[in-house]
Amino acid sequence: MSTIWTHKDSNIRKTWFLITIFLVLISTVGWVFSRIYGNPGILIFAVLFSTITSLISYWYSDKIVIATTGAKPIPESAYPELHNIVENLAITCGLPKPRLYLVDSPQPNAFATGRDPEHAMVAVTSGILQMMNRSELEGILAHEMSHVGNRDMLVSTVVVVLVGVIQLLSDMFLRSMRWSRMSNDNDKGGGAGQIQAIFMLIGIAFAILSPFIALLIQLAVSRKREYLADASGVLLTRYPDGLASALQKLARDNTPMKQANHATAHLWLDDPYQGKKKTVNWFSNLFMTHPPIEDRIKRLKEMSL
Repeated sequence: MSTIWTHKDSNIRKTWFLITIFLVLISTVGWVFSRIYGNPGILIFAVLFSTITSLISYWYSDKIVIATTGAKPIPESAYPELHNIVENLAITCGLPKPRLYLVDSPQPNAFATGRDPEHAMVAVTSGILQMMNRSELEGILAHEMSHVGNRDMLVSTVVVVLVGVIQLLSDMFLRSMRWSRMSNDNDKGGGAGQIQAIFMLIGIAFAILSPFIALLIQLAVSRKREYLADASGVLLTRYPDGLASALQKLARDNTPMKQANHATAHLWLDDPYQGKKKTVNWFSNLFMTHPPIEDRIKRLKEMSL
C-alpha cells in the first residue's frame, strides 16, 4: 500500500517533468522559427509578452476570480464552524488564515486562489455547505489550503506563460505565412533554398501541432496538482476518508453551476462542467482539467498514514 508521502513526492516529480517537457518544446519551437526568419528576437519577444500579461493576471488573480464567480465574503458570525476549521488548518500548515468567500450556487464545490499565502482566499459554494458534514468539509478545506501551501497559483502562472509563448509564436508564424512573403531561393543557392524549405515545413508543423501539445501538457499539470493537493490535504487532517467521502458525494451530484467559466474551471475542487459530460475513455481524460473523481477516491482509499 502506498503512503501519502509517496503520492505527494510522485506528483511533484511528475509536475516538474511536464514543465521540463514544456521548456524543451518552447526552446525547439523558438529555435526553428528563429532559424527560419534569422531573428532570435522572435523568441525573446514572445517570452516577454506572455510573461508580462500572465503576471498581471497572477497579481490580480483573486479579484478576477471573485468577479467571475460572484463570490461574497463570509462573516465569521454567519459561519463560525467554517472559520474555525480553516483557522485550525492554517495553524497546522503554518500559513496565514485565508479570506473566506461564499459562491451562491447549489453545486457542491470549492476553490482557492491568490498570488501568495498572504493574499489567499478560499471559496465554497452554498451547495457544499449544505451537503457535507464536518469531517468531509475539513477534508475539502484541507485540499484547498494545500493548493495555497503548494503555491499552485504560481505553478499555474508559469504554465500559462509557457502556453502563451507557444501560442504566440505559432500565431506570429502562421500570420506571417499568410500576409508576408518570405525570402525565396532567388537570393541563395539551390542547397540553401532546399534547407530553407525544409525548415519552413518543420515550422508549419510546429505552428499547427505545438499549441495542441502545449494544451495537453497544461491540462496534465493541472491534474497532477489536484492529486498533490489531495495527498497534501490528507497530511493536514490525517484522515483520508473525510475527503474520499466528500468526493463520493460530488461524484453522485449532477447539479449545474451557472457561474462555471472555462477560464477558472481548473481552480475548482471538481470540474464545474463535470455534470454535463461523462468520461468514457483515456482519450477524453487527456482534455480534463481534473483527474477522474473515481480515481481520486481510489487513491485516497489506498493511502496509508
